[in-house]
Amino acid sequence: MPEITARGVRFHVQTMDPDVPPVASPPVMVFVHGLVMDNLSSFYYTIAGPMAAAGARCVLYDQRGHGRTERPPTGYGPADAVADLFAILDELGHRAPVFLVAHSWGGVVALNAALADPSRIAGLVLIEGCGPSEHPGQWTEKLLNSLGRISLVLEHDRPAERRLAFGWRRDSKAAANGDALVNGTTLLDDVAVAAPVRIADLSTIACPLLAIYGQHSDVVDAGLLLRSVPGCTLHIMAGHAHTILREGTAELLEVLLPWMARHAGTSAPVVEGAR
Repeated sequence: MPEITARGVRFHVQTMDPDVPPVASPPVMVFVHGLVMDNLSSFYYTIAGPMAAAGARCVLYDQRGHGRTERPPTGYGPADAVADLFAILDELGHRAPVFLVAHSWGGVVALNAALADPSRIAGLVLIEGCGPSEHPGQWTEKLLNSLGRISLVLEHDRPAERRLAFGWRRDSKAAANGDALVNGTTLLDDVAVAAPVRIADLSTIACPLLAIYGQHSDVVDAGLLLRSVPGCTLHIMAGHAHTILREGTAELLEVLLPWMARHAGTSAPVVEGAR
């Protein structure tokens, strides 16, 4: 299990080198997953492989407290997540601008990273990304309600034990990690004081941005707001909700790979499905 230590936390990191390296240095794609019941495997088993095959160097990591990364008791707000991201890149020697590929809460991290240090971000891909909102109070309440429901389920229904009883060890471990996160760290408190990205700040993002959302997603409004980014390309996937990364992988790649070819210089092979 590859590990690096950044900001005093042991992070689980996986990398995929390009299958067919381009003539110049390959673009670096860094994957930022969502909160609680998520980790780098969401990308590893869906879009990371095809992106490496197209010529990208892919960096996947479990955010603090998630997956196989160490779980400190504090530090789960956007500012710490951005600091973690840049520290990991420093440890890996990636100081040139990188592309961030973010899912769900990862969108908050990616947008804040682009605003914090634009010189380090070559482009953004937000897949069902949270982030901007015109109503900060409603945004926070929605996040906390969602996390609160997860917390109650994990604490009272004991899904980790149920999944283990059925022999679903990987699902059981994910549920156990989620339980420890929401009920044993400051994650809920940190999210409660987090703020959405301001609409006025979106217009200052100079790098290209690809925003992909499901038509029936509960965060599709965030995608519509991202049109304030001058270099934004917005794609709405008909018939899908928040689960497009897992359930709409092939269609997602049909949008993502040509965008990468245009903005990162990778190849754009015909997509036959996720590897």
